[in-house]
Amino acid sequence: MFDDNKKTILIVDDEQSIIDILVYNLKKEGYETIEANDGVTAVEMALEKKPDLILLDIMLPRMDGLTACKKIKSAIPNVPVLILSAKDEELDKIVGLELGADDYITKPFSVRELMARVKANLRKVEASVLPSDNNKEKKENHTIEVGDLVLDLDRFEVKVRGEKVDLTVREFEALKYLAMQPGQIVSRELLLEKVWGYEYFGDIRTVDVTVRRIREKIEEDTTNPQILVTKRGVGYYIANPE
Repeated sequence: MFDDNKKTILIVDDEQSIIDILVYNLKKEGYETIEANDGVTAVEMALEKKPDLILLDIMLPRMDGLTACKKIKSAIPNVPVLILSAKDEELDKIVGLELGADDYITKPFSVRELMARVKANLRKVEASVLPSDNNKEKKENHTIEVGDLVLDLDRFEVKVRGEKVDLTVREFEALKYLAMQPGQIVSRELLLEKVWGYEYFGDIRTVDVTVRRIREKIEEDTTNPQILVTKRGVGYYIANPE
């Protein structure tokens, strides 16, 4: 039986030595762990056990990690998935993020870096989905409205032109951070720090891919975005309609 107060992390890797290292270090930090050695088992365990976070290798037997990531994210979109891979190609990172992964860590990685990313991703989920049990007093700013964009911070919902849009935790956090300061350009570096929770470990492409995925869900024409706009060479901002 798992302790309900502890976060459970699903580790997916076909190398038992990697799993053993991760289990040791994660348990040292107070996390519960469950394990899978192939992609099919990973998907089954993710859907059955509902872990708080998943560490997922790409090169797996029976089903590759990218396919497993897509299946897991389509079923439980808010679970953070951190891809672990020996591949350091830019394309692999982008594909992983496009399929819904929240982060990408290249092997060999330092334990310190991995733990920083695990903690940052778990913190963001907690901050985003904390229930509003205190119905006696609701915060004044429980919604953010900018033009056609409405974010309900209590329900963790986004509507664009009156239609509900499904975003992952990371996408919601990025959009919220920008919408809180409409018209203000935010650099990719600052978004990485504020939304992903770390300053110096992240890959800036993570921000670009996340913005692209948000646009696919909120823009009528992604080639000419009217809500989430790019300031070339500087960063991104939410257009503030007059």
